[in-house]
Amino acid sequence: MTRSELIADLAEANPHLRGADVERIVGTIFDGISAALARGERVELRGFGAFTVKHRQARTGRNPRTGEAVPVDEKAVPFFKAGKELRDRINRPRSPRPAAAARIEA
Repeated sequence: MTRSELIADLAEANPHLRGADVERIVGTIFDGISAALARGERVELRGFGAFTVKHRQARTGRNPRTGEAVPVDEKAVPFFKAGKELRDRINRPRSPRPAAAARIEA
């Protein structure tokens, strides 16, 4: 799902909100998460998961084309760990759907 698809789904599920307002809400949430991670903070969304920043040490890498040693700088990378409820929901056994129902949803 892309950001625009998320906005469209939320706008459809909340007809009392204008599309521009839904877009602003989603943008504000993403900006808040990004800003917290930039400050080195942990962001936890109960039932969904936690965003953290992990630090990778500087190392020596290899250029795959030439095999030459290349220094790779230290860097921080965002990391997401799914919460228990999300993992359980994803791993829930799916009941087989009748073929007719599958065609209707598509």
